[in-house]
Amino acid sequence: MTTSALDRSDTDGSERDGPGSGAVGGSRAFALLLVITGAMGVLASWVITLDKFELLKDPDFVPGCSLNPIVSCGNIMKSEQAEVFGFPNPMLGLVCYGAIIAIGLALLSGARLPRWYWLGMQAGTLFGVGFVTWLQYQSLYVIGSLCLWCCLAWVATIVMFCYVTVQNLRSGFIPAPEGLRRGLLEFHWVPPVLWIGVIGMLILTKWWWFWTGGTP
Repeated sequence: MTTSALDRSDTDGSERDGPGSGAVGGSRAFALLLVITGAMGVLASWVITLDKFELLKDPDFVPGCSLNPIVSCGNIMKSEQAEVFGFPNPMLGLVCYGAIIAIGLALLSGARLPRWYWLGMQAGTLFGVGFVTWLQYQSLYVIGSLCLWCCLAWVATIVMFCYVTVQNLRSGFIPAPEGLRRGLLEFHWVPPVLWIGVIGMLILTKWWWFWTGGTP
């Protein structure tokens, strides 16, 4: 079975420090993936936050990403779903995605993290991917509009969750049948590609009439 760069670690960073220590590093590729996806999330959250402030100052403000009746960030920002926790959602994104960047940079520097830390990342990214899945449903089937910056954050979160899961499977922190584990480690790119592809198809079919120049 071949092993990709995401499953290897430069200088054996993925090895445990010692029996029972549970301290594990990550490959350079995995660390870079965390930094890149975290940066994607921060960028999306930052732009949406700035536009939200402008919208609060001027209710008639039209965000630059409001391109048509479907791709309309303004409709998303004005919705109740945009402030689930009592403040704009992207503010949470600035904190959480920023933390992911910091973890990625720490792994790049050779840091080894204990088992509880990795499981904490698993729980955090699980919450994140669950939250964006709920937002996807709200966007497509309740609000009826799409935000391109939100889509960028969706993709970043899905990829992040999938590869944190792969890392924890490889380290043995998540129990799984050996066949399933080997399959996911070998074809780690399949789940995020299929996941994002399904979302793309849902977006395409939801507004097929618009993309094809028809009427609803």
